Amino acid sequence: MTDQRTAPTRCGFVAIIGAPNAGKSTLLNRIAGAKLSIVSPKAQTTRFRIMGILMHGVAQILLVDTPGIFQPRRRLDRAMVNAAWTGMQDADLTVLMVDAKAGISDLTDGILKRLENSEREVWLVLNKVDLVEPQRLLPLIAEINARVKCVETFMVSAVTGEGVAELRDALAAAVPEGPHLYPDEELTDLPDRLLAAEIVREQILLQTHQEVPHETTVETESFKERRDGSVRIDANITVSRSGHKAILIGAGGARIKEIGARARLELTKLFDRKVHLFLTVKERAGWDEKTQHIRALGLDD
Repeated sequence: MTDQRTAPTRCGFVAIIGAPNAGKSTLLNRIAGAKLSIVSPKAQTTRFRIMGILMHGVAQILLVDTPGIFQPRRRLDRAMVNAAWTGMQDADLTVLMVDAKAGISDLTDGILKRLENSEREVWLVLNKVDLVEPQRLLPLIAEINARVKCVETFMVSAVTGEGVAELRDALAAAVPEGPHLYPDEELTDLPDRLLAAEIVREQILLQTHQEVPHETTVETESFKERRDGSVRIDANITVSRSGHKAILIGAGGARIKEIGARARLELTKLFDRKVHLFLTVKERAGWDEKTQHIRALGLDD
């Protein structure tokens, strides 16, 4: 057995790509052991590249959660899909995540077509295998491999953790030898301001369901350390219609208070300190077609 004290260090980027709701963000959070990427039942929840930094033995695995790949309609959509493909091109290894329950959907079919002529190393991860009869899995794996030659295949449940440890071990062994690119104690390369905005947006998605669509964004206006060790966060929520603003605020401000309260709890756990959170809701029609707002999300317009 190799002594880890003398073994060469390893470090590499692993891009997780797939259709919306395949479970990419849940897998990232599960492997990292912390909430780095927000999760909701709505498709296209992840809007930009999110990187989790995972230390495992001598390996530093840089897991890149990309936006779900779908057919874009808006300027924001195009920037999101572009971020997903760019994340794959920049990575040492590509993990194709497929919802085993959904099988090869139209969106997954489009991803497979794009990968058919790619020379990049692709690993297949079938997610949600706990929701599928075992006899359905092998034919699905064979169908995917008939189109894209996958070097490795893993069957996991990102929600329960089934199969995730085996995937993590394999990734640690597969990333190339090289120095670590980030301090070992870091969990992500995202700024705290962006993490705070995403946690607030997650609560909006979870609490409003279909009432407020994806034409909602959150930007952290200020993030200030206080003398007592706590932090004050002021965030702006932007919606495209006045009706959506009314829904978010709720009767007597009840809904926005609940969104703030739940987001505050998540942020307190994430930052391991007391958080004072103040939210403001603004209406700005067509924000998702404007370059400055798309770039504010960390996307390339």
